[in-house]
Amino acid sequence: MTDEVPTVELLWWEGCPSWEQALSILRAEMGALGLDPGAVQVREVRTDTDAEQEGFVGSPTVRIDGRDVQPTDGEPAGLTCRIYRLRDGRISPLPDRADLHDGLAQAIEGGGR
Repeated sequence: MTDEVPTVELLWWEGCPSWEQALSILRAEMGALGLDPGAVQVREVRTDTDAEQEGFVGSPTVRIDGRDVQPTDGEPAGLTCRIYRLRDGRISPLPDRADLHDGLAQAIEGGGR
C-alpha cells in the first residue's frame, strides 16, 4: 500500500446531461475506498481547442492518475457526450461503476502510475 493519493479528474462538457451523475458515482466509490470524495478535480471542457489539448473524447471523462478509466481507441477529441461499454456489454452514458472502483483501487495500491 502506498501513501500517495491518486489524482482523480472528471472532465465534462455542458451539453452532456450525465456528467453530474458520473461525478456522484465517482465520489461514492472514492468514499468507499477511504479517499476524499471532494478531491476530484472537476474541469469543464468548453472549446474544441480545449478538447484537443486535453485529449477529451466526450463527457464525462474520468481519469485516475492521468489514465482514462475506459481508454478509447482512436476516438476523435471533441465536444460530445461519451458512450461507455459496461462490463455486461450494455452501452451507457456513464462509466461502469466497477471500472471506477478497480481504477481507484489499483491507483491506491500503486499500480496507477
